[in-house]
Amino acid sequence: MLLQFTPAGRCLAICLGIMVVSVAGCLPMKQARVGAVALTVQDVGRAAARQTSPTIVQQGMPAYLMLLDGLIEAAPDNKELLIAGCQGYATYASSFLTDEQSKEAEILYKKAKDYGFRALSSRGDFGRSVAGNVQEFDQFLEQYTRKDMPALFWTANAWAGWISTNISSVEAVADLPALEVLMKRLLELDDTYNHGGPHLLMGVYLAAKPPSLGGDLARSNEHFQKAFALGSDKTLAAKVLYAQYYARGAGNRDLFVKTLKEVQAASPDEVPDLTLSNVMAQEKAGRLLSKTEEYFEKTP
Repeated sequence: MLLQFTPAGRCLAICLGIMVVSVAGCLPMKQARVGAVALTVQDVGRAAARQTSPTIVQQGMPAYLMLLDGLIEAAPDNKELLIAGCQGYATYASSFLTDEQSKEAEILYKKAKDYGFRALSSRGDFGRSVAGNVQEFDQFLEQYTRKDMPALFWTANAWAGWISTNISSVEAVADLPALEVLMKRLLELDDTYNHGGPHLLMGVYLAAKPPSLGGDLARSNEHFQKAFALGSDKTLAAKVLYAQYYARGAGNRDLFVKTLKEVQAASPDEVPDLTLSNVMAQEKAGRLLSKTEEYFEKTP
């Protein structure tokens, strides 16, 4: 089963389930109650970001995702809930599933992507526009403004995750040009968003793609450096991505090791809202360092 509950998680799921039932059970007050519970969901998300124990968050997050599903079922057009669902499922897939769980990750990323597409469809069918001509999709994106950055940014994250776990699919590969157009739109609208997140996304994208498909390590490094200048240097996960994608892609073992050791030595709670992300980044840095010989094995 994809989402497994611990005893504590089951208890939380039951409590949250009661909340959802109470929301759906009184139709005249439905929207008001959904809004009230949605505010609680936001508070839970902020509290989780300050947690120092990934285990606690991992055990509780399935119940949180189930609550989001229930709220979205009750209010299918609520943009804020759809964005929260997109972010939640994408974050769970990227943070708690291993490389050996790629199929499970693909399922979660797809759900996150679907929620993101729905959040962006109030001005036209986003999914249908993706399936069309790339130039037309580029024009379609011009209607979105800086106010749409949360939906655009988390949709791009989820979409990229779905493609990376489904890369053998013709459908996924065919989405690459549209995803790149979306990432460029993010850079145009607000490249400072989420500590330079749009630059980080583009940096990973350009490093992960082979040169034959448009990958470019020099441009990737430029985007990583811009992200760091905009605050991503405080986000240890960004440095892990830099080592994992750019340093490894460039075959730069010294940079790979140096960057990951800096992550391990950093204080994870320097920015309270990044505590959980930073603790998990330090754990991932350790796992990547343990594979240094494998990644940079010398050929005879």
